[in-house]
Amino acid sequence: STEGILFLVNRGQKVTKRYVPPDLVVPRVDTRKQGMDERIMLRQEAALALENLFQAAKSEGNHVLYAASGYRSFGSQQVLFDAKVKERGKDRAQRTVAPPGASEHQLGLAMDVQCPAQLNLNQDFAQTDEGKWLAANAHRFGFVIRYQAEWRDVTGYTYEPWHIRYLGIAHASALYRLN
Repeated sequence: STEGILFLVNRGQKVTKRYVPPDLVVPRVDTRKQGMDERIMLRQEAALALENLFQAAKSEGNHVLYAASGYRSFGSQQVLFDAKVKERGKDRAQRTVAPPGASEHQLGLAMDVQCPAQLNLNQDFAQTDEGKWLAANAHRFGFVIRYQAEWRDVTGYTYEPWHIRYLGIAHASALYRLN
C-alpha cells in the first residue's frame, strides 16, 4: 500500500491525484533560505531520519546540508513537469522530471539536498565533500541515492546525486551493500 515506506512509484506504477501522505511534518533541518518549511515536508519517520542524517553530517565532517525539496503534491509535480517539457521537449524532460503521479516526492519519502558549495540541483553535487559524505553514509540513516548513473536504463532517469529516498535503515543498508 502507499502507506508503506517501501512503496515503489515510477512511470509504470503511479499514485493517484488525491494521494497525500497521512503524517507529513516539517523536519528541523537547515534550508538555503528562510520560509521553505512548506517545501521540505516529509513523512514523520523520514523527517526524523533526515534530522539525524543532517546532524551526523555536521558532527562527523562539519558538512552543511540543506533540504531543498521534499513532499510535492500531484499538482505541484504537474506544474514542474509541464515547465520542463516546455523548456526541453517531452523526451528530455522525462529523463530529469517525473510526470505527475510518478514522483517519489509525492510519497513524502524523498528529499533533494544541497550544500553551500552547490546550490543548484545538478550532478556537480557528487563532487562536493557533502555529496561524497552523503553517498557513503545516507544508508546509515535509512536513505539511498535513488537515481544512480549506472542504473539509468532501469530507472529511466539521469544521475541525481542530490535525490535521496527513505527506505528505512535495514533496506537502505542492504541496497547500499548490493549496489
